[in-house]
Amino acid sequence: MAELMEITVKLFAQYREGRFKSQQRQYPKGSTAQHILEDVGIDKEKLPVGVLMVNGRHVEEDFVLEDGQIFTIFPKVGGG
Repeated sequence: MAELMEITVKLFAQYREGRFKSQQRQYPKGSTAQHILEDVGIDKEKLPVGVLMVNGRHVEEDFVLEDGQIFTIFPKVGGG
C-alpha cells in the first residue's frame, strides 16, 4: 500500500465550477502536479492551464509534491 500525503489543492476561476475552492486531499507519495490535475478532473483541452504553483512558487506539470504543500491551479486567462 502506497504511503499517502496531504496536499491542499486550491482552484481559481472556471476551475471552481462544479468542484471546490480549496480542499485538503490525500495522494500517494511521489504524486506529480499532472496527477492532481487529472484527479480533480481538469480537462486541459477545454480549459487550458495557465499557472501551477506550489507554496507560492511556479512549477511545471512534472513537479513532485511533498506532504503538506499547497498546490494552486490557475486557468489560462485571455483578454484584451
